[in-house]
Amino acid sequence: MNIIISNNSSIPIYEQIETAIKQAIFSNELKEDEVLPSVRTMANDLKISFLTVKKAYDELEQEGYIKTVQGKGSFVAPKNLELIREEKLKEIQELIEKIYDISKVSNISEQEVMELFKIIFKGDF
Repeated sequence: MNIIISNNSSIPIYEQIETAIKQAIFSNELKEDEVLPSVRTMANDLKISFLTVKKAYDELEQEGYIKTVQGKGSFVAPKNLELIREEKLKEIQELIEKIYDISKVSNISEQEVMELFKIIFKGDF
């Protein structure tokens, strides 16, 4: 797993780590029960504080993406398909809200937006 962080980003480093690990889980780059690098190893590899990595791991564990076994390390948790589905629905909702805001400011009707969705879903674009 290759994690790239940006010190120039407005997104905190621990969130960048979380996002990278989640994406690796969603894409099956990281498989169920696969061991993650230790907090210290990842911190050394990324040249950041181990507390930053620990915070990312704690958040991921709290959200159910990883599990930590004392003395053995952190592992990818069994996939909770409902959790993944809910996360993706939330992501879609946020994007739809952006579409709504853009359409209102631009005076684009609901019908026009729905027509675009129909075209995209049919694959005719």
